[in-house]
Amino acid sequence: MTTTKEYSQEQLAAQPIGYWSRETAGLVIGGLRTALAEEDLTQPHWWTLNHVAGTPGEWTRTTLTTKLAPFDDQNTDFEALYTDLAARGWLTESDDTLTLTDEGEAARLRAHDRNAVVHERMREGITTAEYAATIDVLRRMVANLGGSGDLP
Repeated sequence: MTTTKEYSQEQLAAQPIGYWSRETAGLVIGGLRTALAEEDLTQPHWWTLNHVAGTPGEWTRTTLTTKLAPFDDQNTDFEALYTDLAARGWLTESDDTLTLTDEGEAARLRAHDRNAVVHERMREGITTAEYAATIDVLRRMVANLGGSGDLP
């Protein structure tokens, strides 16, 4: 576990949330993207595999692209992404509905395990209650500033 210096509540409360939230986001996203790259995947690949696995029979290319595009900061060509996953033998289409193959599910599970390592490292020394409180505070800040405080 990483050891970090302790600060008073007053010192912490004076810190800029923009700096800490951007720094955290960059490191978390970078760690996840690095882990996914070990499977030759991008985050949008990962999102696609998870959504198709999570609600089988629900997604078409159009509905999934509509769901995922707002979260994409990589200018992903989702049509090319779906074609790539199909070419790997991980995704099939029947009546416009996307379905994972057994190979696709195995790849999703491998990527999940790689991501879990990043999440475990990120949460070292942080209780579930602390993590949940952090998410809740950030969620409320987003809502206070006019964004959606709803969970994605």
